[in-house]
Amino acid sequence: MILVKLGGSVITDKSQYHAVRLDVLRRLCEEMTGAEDIVVVHGAGSFGHIMAHEHALAGGHRDGSQIPAYAAVSRDVRELNLMVLDAMIEAGMSPVSLPPSAGITLKDGVLEDYDTGLLQSYLDMGMVPVIFGDVALDSVQGFAICSGDQAMERLAKELSPRRSIFVSDVDGIMDRDPAEQGAELIGAITPDDLDSMTFHARVKDVTGGIRRKVESMLAMCSPGMDCIIINGNVPGLLADAIAGKEVRGTRVKVD
Repeated sequence: MILVKLGGSVITDKSQYHAVRLDVLRRLCEEMTGAEDIVVVHGAGSFGHIMAHEHALAGGHRDGSQIPAYAAVSRDVRELNLMVLDAMIEAGMSPVSLPPSAGITLKDGVLEDYDTGLLQSYLDMGMVPVIFGDVALDSVQGFAICSGDQAMERLAKELSPRRSIFVSDVDGIMDRDPAEQGAELIGAITPDDLDSMTFHARVKDVTGGIRRKVESMLAMCSPGMDCIIINGNVPGLLADAIAGKEVRGTRVKVD
């Protein structure tokens, strides 16, 4: 079992509304072709974060003015999901979409209930389940954002994958803003490193940004699991990571 998270930062331009990087998306899907027992999660990128931030959807239901925005974000992330499905089918894969809003509930912004039985049934048939960042019901806030990283964290606990791969638009976690000259890759992160680290964000992210991603990775990893962030802009890197080869990136490790 392999989990792959296609980050919104690599398959879209998160600084522009509705901007998909179709060439990168298609290549990444081609690199996943042939992998057995794989589950794909993708971020919402510019199809979700921009409008969700403008209308403060991550903070829950405050008034009726947010409802049209909720509906629009729900529609937008499905548009991106359809593009991902199309690219996977073109690459020869057999994907099936499992929207979080139809099977996940949150409690105060934290994923609470997720029955993965349906997902496992599709895996057993040889299909590739595809989950994505979405808006979903929240038992405390009314609604909230269910990020792809939250889904990855729960799936790792339920499915016990041998490898979890996060595909980003940079080489991994850097020691400073990746745009700064001299920024260097941090090769490995352990729970003891988290409090001393500084995280940088180039665009608004309604799901907690890089720090929350690392926290999710630490929570989902177990001894013996390969958990890594790689650069999806480098051709062939995802294919090599799926195959278990040594690749450039940041590994998250727990004892």
